[in-house]
Amino acid sequence: MKLSTPRWWYTRDISARRGGMPVSRMLLTPVSWIWAAVTARRIARTVPVDPGVPVICVGNLTVGGAGKTPVVRALAERLAARGVDVHLLSRGYGGRLEGPVRVDPAAHTSADVGDEPLMLARDYPVWVARDRAAGARAAANAGAQAIVMDDGHQNPSVKKALSLVVVDGETRGDEWPFGDGRVFPAGPMREPLAAGLARADAVVILLPDDLAAADPELSALLKGPDPVTAHLRATAAPPKGPQVGFAGIGKPWKVERALKAAGCDLADFAPFPDHAAYDEATLRRLADRAAVFGAGLITTEKDWARLPPDWRARVNAWTVATVFDDPAALDALLAKVGL
Repeated sequence: MKLSTPRWWYTRDISARRGGMPVSRMLLTPVSWIWAAVTARRIARTVPVDPGVPVICVGNLTVGGAGKTPVVRALAERLAARGVDVHLLSRGYGGRLEGPVRVDPAAHTSADVGDEPLMLARDYPVWVARDRAAGARAAANAGAQAIVMDDGHQNPSVKKALSLVVVDGETRGDEWPFGDGRVFPAGPMREPLAAGLARADAVVILLPDDLAAADPELSALLKGPDPVTAHLRATAAPPKGPQVGFAGIGKPWKVERALKAAGCDLADFAPFPDHAAYDEATLRRLADRAAVFGAGLITTEKDWARLPPDWRARVNAWTVATVFDDPAALDALLAKVGL
C-alpha cells in the first residue's frame, strides 16, 4: 500500500500551526536520527565504481517531488544535440525487474521498469538497475559516452563526474521545500541540508512557469554550490473544455496549481500517492467523476505512462519541459567534465 506525501512535511514552522506539532512527527523524530546516521555512514564507507565514462547525477535532497526527471531529459537533449551518445540510468522504482536491463518501450510496462524510465525510453537509451554500478557499466559497455543518472545523490556506489541537486523553488506562504529541515520519516529530507549540499557541484532551482524568480531567502540558503535556475514549462496548451485532473507524484498539489495557472478549466482534481498504480476500478471512478462535469481527464506524462493501454486514448497527458534560464551556465558545468 502506497501512502500519500504528508503535506505537513513541507510546512516551514509546523509547531506554530494550530494544535502544535503532529504527534506522528514527534514520534518519528528519533527514527530520523537513525536514518541520517545510517545514510552518512554508508556514503562515507562506500568506494564508488568508475564506469569509464562521465556520470552526471541528477538528485535531490528530499523524498520526491523536486522535478528531477524533467531535468534529466533536458540534460539528455543538450548532450545529444552535441553529438554525445548519452544513456540514462535509473533504479527503476516501482518496476519488478532488478536489471541491469535496457528499457524497451515496445516490450516493457511501467510494472516492469517503472514509470519514469518507460517515459524517457521513448527518446533515449535507458537502463534500469537496482545495482547502479552494474547499470552504469552496462551502459558504458553498450557504447554510452556519457550517463545521466536519474536520482542517486545519496547513492555512493557510482563515481560521479558532476552532481546536480534539484530543488523545488515553488515556495508559497508557509510552504517550504525542506519543511523545517527534519530528515525522513519526520520530514521530507533524505539527509541534513548541509551534508547534501556539500557533495553537490551545482543546485538547479526549478520554478513553475508562472513564478519569475525563487524566494530570495531560498536562493541565499542554497549558496555554496553553483546555483542554476530553470523553469518547468508546458509543451502545449491544456485541452479546451472542463477537465478532471489526477496525479500520483511526490507533490500532486503542484500539478493542480500548474494546470490552473496554465488556464486549464479544472473542474476537479484527485491526488494519489507517488507512483500509484491505477486499476480499472479507480479509473472508472475517475471517468464517472468526469462525466458529472461533462469533462475530460488529464494527468501528468509520468502518470500517463502507468495507465493501461486501453485507457491512454481516454486521458490527456500533460507534458512539461525544463528550460534553463541561463544555458551558458549549464554549458560551463558540462565543460568541467569534458562534455
